[in-house]
Amino acid sequence: MPLDSLAPLSSEELEKINAYWSACNYLSAGMIYLRANPLLREPLKPEHIKHRLLGHWGSDPGQSFTWVHLNRLIKKLDLNVMYIAGPGHGAPATLSNGYLEGHYSEIYPQCSQDERGMLELFRRFSFPGALGSHCTPETPGSIHEGGELGYSLSHAFGAAFDNPDLIVACMVGDGEAETGPLATSWHSNKFLNPIRDGAVLPILHLNGYKIANPTVLARITHEELEYLLRGYGYTPYFVEGDDPATMHQTMAATMEHCVEEIRRIQKQARETGKYERPRWPMIVLRSPKGWTGPKEVDGHKVEGFWRAHQVPVLDPATNPTNLKVVEDWMRSYKPEILFDESGKLIPALQELAPSGERRISANLHANGGLLRKPLLMPDFKEYAVVVEQPAQGYVSPTATLAKFLRDVMKCNMTNFRVFGPDETASNKLDGIYAASKKTWEAEFYPEDEDGTEIALDGRVMEILSEHTLEGWFEGYVLTGRHGFFSSYEAFVHVIDSMFNQHAKWLEKSKNELSWRAPISSINLLITSLVWRQDHNGFTHQDPGFLDIVTNKRPDVVRIYMPPDANCLLSVADHCLRSEDYYNVIVADKQAHLTMLSMEQAVQHCTKGIGIWDWASTDNGAKPDAVLACAGDVATQEALAAAAILKEKCPDIKLRFVNVVDLFRLMPEAAHPHGMSEEDYDSLFGTDIPVIFNFHGYASLIHKLAYKRTNHDLMHIHGYRERGNINTPLELAIINEIDRFSLAIDVIDRVPRLQQSAAHLKEWLKDQRIDHVNYAHREGIDPPAINNWQWPLGAAK
Repeated sequence: MPLDSLAPLSSEELEKINAYWSACNYLSAGMIYLRANPLLREPLKPEHIKHRLLGHWGSDPGQSFTWVHLNRLIKKLDLNVMYIAGPGHGAPATLSNGYLEGHYSEIYPQCSQDERGMLELFRRFSFPGALGSHCTPETPGSIHEGGELGYSLSHAFGAAFDNPDLIVACMVGDGEAETGPLATSWHSNKFLNPIRDGAVLPILHLNGYKIANPTVLARITHEELEYLLRGYGYTPYFVEGDDPATMHQTMAATMEHCVEEIRRIQKQARETGKYERPRWPMIVLRSPKGWTGPKEVDGHKVEGFWRAHQVPVLDPATNPTNLKVVEDWMRSYKPEILFDESGKLIPALQELAPSGERRISANLHANGGLLRKPLLMPDFKEYAVVVEQPAQGYVSPTATLAKFLRDVMKCNMTNFRVFGPDETASNKLDGIYAASKKTWEAEFYPEDEDGTEIALDGRVMEILSEHTLEGWFEGYVLTGRHGFFSSYEAFVHVIDSMFNQHAKWLEKSKNELSWRAPISSINLLITSLVWRQDHNGFTHQDPGFLDIVTNKRPDVVRIYMPPDANCLLSVADHCLRSEDYYNVIVADKQAHLTMLSMEQAVQHCTKGIGIWDWASTDNGAKPDAVLACAGDVATQEALAAAAILKEKCPDIKLRFVNVVDLFRLMPEAAHPHGMSEEDYDSLFGTDIPVIFNFHGYASLIHKLAYKRTNHDLMHIHGYRERGNINTPLELAIINEIDRFSLAIDVIDRVPRLQQSAAHLKEWLKDQRIDHVNYAHREGIDPPAINNWQWPLGAAK
């Protein structure tokens, strides 16, 4: 029997559900309009209307309609349900439901469940210093702000991974569905394992319009839309119309059928241990935009048109006719029978909401820090590369890290995942596969057994969409778990705005919301770096993500630039244990010099910055110059420059400083990791030239250190947007971060060397020319460059 012909609700249930929905809609409208008279117990007057009308009405009725029906099934079937609001600025629906469930008042007692508290809720909405119009961190029950569209579905799947009893209901706005990230995230169903994971129930909300335009999916045929969604691998069920009674019955039947189908899929897979990739159910809800709102205002269509998107009636305070429109609209919900004399929802309707942690707004997964358990961590020191003499051997830092991550995963097989866009092996992290292969729920071919490393129960998440990966990762940690994400440096920019959004979430949660428990940090490894793009060329050369990270508030971001494998291990261990940060680690995948023993690495990384005595020649005296560096290639070239200067200018007093924690360069008043003026000046001096070799754009170091005493004496070498298909040294030379350019700069900055080292300077210039010519002739750098080691006699 077709679902739309079923009538599972009794007349009493239908009446109550519709009344509860009306209460939600009343509250949503009240948030937009009212600053007084919250229950309309007197005629509506201009002075009752807010001075600034802000907010978005259009998607709220459809969202509350869905929420009410989720509540029904939570109570009937004892479900564990989260709700994610994808439509932009759809917070009134979430806030209304959270308020009626009582959880909002538990967190914010000033918004009590009475007339006074209702008015406070109305006044706070879209008001300076109070509530935003989307699901900000202040919103109980939310892990998805929705300030930027496109990430609701990937957040939903991230929440469902390794949460076998959780159903994540995700409302996808039809405007949001036009974004690239959302379009790709439909494919997340190919990575959801019905045995160990929860389920995602997408609800595509077709209300037809964006701010001022129709939406694409609302204007294609029913057949085309159904084919599209079936092509994505779902079984879509359509709930369409505008008559509330009919729609409630259809939604009740459809949603219950979808939940039963989810349970059937999971039960079969969990009992037999076998399954073929399911066609998970989803719902398409087609309802009018601004449903139940004004039909027409000033002769223009509103309900079911784009004019319902934001504020349907713009001038009620100054236009008596439109004031009456707003009053009639709000009175149509009959607040006098929905709320008692005190202003509280009547008991008969309160019964429709679940209780305790079963309330969607109080679901523990939406405050994931409450569920978070620390990782069980192996001792990272056991994975150390043996270093008897500094800078003698070469290993891949990321391949070394992979062995550590492998065992982290083995110790945490239900709450730790590794994410990456088809590049785990490329980034030399494939050692992780010894603990777990890549998740894959789509078809398998026989040849996949030969090195593809995919499995139904894999825990390494790969899809060629940085957006989807970041969304999965965020949803995973926001619901209490842990992870690690690696990406090519040039293309981590794909998630620039996602990083911004998550950092802003952390800023609010960490600093202003004591009720939100700390969550695991996002740990992002940037690799396949700018300086090792021998064949990819100019398009793969962009270290600028770091500049974006430094724009965020200092208490939520960290940047680490470990110079070698042992330092990378130390940094990774620290980051995996941390909470409420966005940690960015920059480390290349190619073989690099191992410079510090594990004991030295731990000391160095703990300090975050320090002098390498073995590479310095100042012997405790005031140096002629400071040679500083941050980043693995930048450090190696700086070391080679120091070796040249020590050999060619044996009387030079050179201090070698390496930076692991980039924020150590900032003043302590500006960043928690910043250095005091005294410590900084003791390292860099107050009147000593500093030649700083940096992995990224030079302007970033100037930005971090611009208030320092000797900032005018800092001369930064970094990437200058010069590149092509280059050998590593050739690329360094054309950007002047190479050993020869650094040595020349030291000579130029030390007055007594400017004339005495003229011959050396000419030789250094010749070396630059000779090595570029060699690269163009042979296609590689000379063996003396590729296998360069710190001269043993030069080390202390």
